[in-house]
Amino acid sequence: MGLVMTVRTWCAGPALVAAALLASLSAPVRAQADAAWPALQDGSIVLFRHATAPGGGDPPGMKLGDCSTQRNLDGAGRAQAKRLGEQFRQRGIKVAAVLTSQWCRTRETAELAFPGRAREDSNFNSFFGDPSRQPAQTAAAQAFLSRWKGPGVLVVVTHQVNITSLTGIVPASGEGVVIRPQGEGLAVQGRLAP
Repeated sequence: MGLVMTVRTWCAGPALVAAALLASLSAPVRAQADAAWPALQDGSIVLFRHATAPGGGDPPGMKLGDCSTQRNLDGAGRAQAKRLGEQFRQRGIKVAAVLTSQWCRTRETAELAFPGRAREDSNFNSFFGDPSRQPAQTAAAQAFLSRWKGPGVLVVVTHQVNITSLTGIVPASGEGVVIRPQGEGLAVQGRLAP
């Protein structure tokens, strides 16, 4: 993309989330999605929202170690995750590491896209159910991401709230946001359509 925007950690209020959502639906963003693939070079990072998992949030009583208590990928989400991995392989993109949150839907997305590569990192766990965790968790995630130098691309499969907090972008299920560390912040390089 022609415009590189530096973002810092911020707390997404309802008005900002609504504005970001409207921007995420714009035709120019979709038209430029293919242009973001070349940005995936040594030292870059892509933050993927997990693939399609119908609903929002998790059911009451959700437990991290028990997928039967969580909102999970459906058939469309599993197919979407497999296509994601195929895109990386077809384009010859060197993936150095794959991180996920501890939620089943992020782990399954990563496993289907990049079999046997995923490693859990609690810095990328959802804070949707407990927004009080957002400032500290986002700061920790940003500090980790700002140290990434490669070689290769770092893939992180996480949740909408995490990506929005780090970049200001509200991604669709299966959508990726390509970033690079830049000073104290993260520079958005583009978006990969789901």
